[in-house]
Amino acid sequence: MILLIVAVVVVGGGGAGWFVLRKPGLPPGFAGANGRLEAKQVDIATKYQGRIKDVLADEGDNVDAGQVVAKMDTEPLEAQLRSDEAKIKEAQDNRRTALAEVAAKQAELNYSDKQYKRSRELVVRGAVSEQEADVDRSHMEVNRAALLGAQAQAVRTQSSIDAATADAERIKAEIEDSVLKSPIRGRVQNRLAEPGEVLPAGGKVLALVDLSDVYMYVFLPEAVAGSVALGSEGRIVLDAATEYPIKAVVSFVSPSAQFTPKTVETAEERHNLTFRVKLQIDKDRLRQFEPFVKVGIPGMGYVRLDGNAEWPETLQVKQVPEQLWNTTGRTASN
Repeated sequence: MILLIVAVVVVGGGGAGWFVLRKPGLPPGFAGANGRLEAKQVDIATKYQGRIKDVLADEGDNVDAGQVVAKMDTEPLEAQLRSDEAKIKEAQDNRRTALAEVAAKQAELNYSDKQYKRSRELVVRGAVSEQEADVDRSHMEVNRAALLGAQAQAVRTQSSIDAATADAERIKAEIEDSVLKSPIRGRVQNRLAEPGEVLPAGGKVLALVDLSDVYMYVFLPEAVAGSVALGSEGRIVLDAATEYPIKAVVSFVSPSAQFTPKTVETAEERHNLTFRVKLQIDKDRLRQFEPFVKVGIPGMGYVRLDGNAEWPETLQVKQVPEQLWNTTGRTASN
C-alpha cells in the first residue's frame, strides 16, 4: 500500500508539473522552431605591417562607430614624414632660386632683343655694320636659350616639390591608418593581439559583434516553409527572457531544402529536409536588448504564416524595463 501510494503521488506530481511547465501549443497560422542567436562579426585589422602600441578595448566592451580601439607604433613613419617635409622645404628653396634665375634671364633676353633691334635700324642708316648686327643677334639667341634652360629648371624644381609632397601625404595617410577605429557600433567578442606584437598587413587585432545586425535561423519543414513569405512578421523568444518576445521579420527563406542540422531540436519529430528561414531583429528594437545580445544564446523563433492571424498572448511584444539587465561589458574609452 505504501509503495502504491508513493507511485500515485509521483505520477500525479509529474503529470501536474508537466501540465504547468509545458509550453503552450501554437494556434493555426503560426510555425516555430528552436535556434540560436547570431550576429555579423566584424574584424578590425591592420592595413600595414607594424608593431601594436596600445589596445584600448577589452573583451565584452561596447564600442561606438568611429571610436579608437587600437593604435600602432608610428615612430618610423613620423621620422620619414619629417624627412619628406625637409625635402619639400629644400625643393621650395630651389624653386625660388630657379624662378629668380628665370627673371634674370628674361631681363637679359629683353635687353639683347632691344639691342638687336637698334642694330638693325643703324645698319639701314649705315652707322653700324652688318657684322655687328649679327653679333647682337647672336647674343639675343644665346639669352633666349638660357631663358629656356632656366624655365626648364624651374619646372624640375616644381616636380621635386610635387613628388616630396605626395610622399609626405602617403606617410600621413599611413599614420592615420595606424589609428584603428571601429567601423560599427558593436561589442568586442575577442581580443586577438596585445601591445608589443608585430603584425603583418591585415593582422587582426579585435573581433566585434555587430549590435545592429542580429538574427536567428530556424529550420521549418517543407509543408510549412512554403507558406512563409519574405517580410512576414516573426518573434524571437530567448530562453533567458521568455517573458519578453522580440519582434522580428523574415528577411530570407532558403530556395532549396537541406538536412536539419544536428544542433536543431524541435518539439515534434525531427524532419530530414527543412528550409532555412532567417528572422532579422529590428535595429531600433535591438537597442533595448543590446546587453543581452550574445552569439549562440538559445531560443525559439516563430513565424506568422497567416497575416490575419492574431499573435497569442505569450508572444505579444511587451515594453521592456530600462533596467531589465545589467550590461555585459564596460564601454571602452578612447
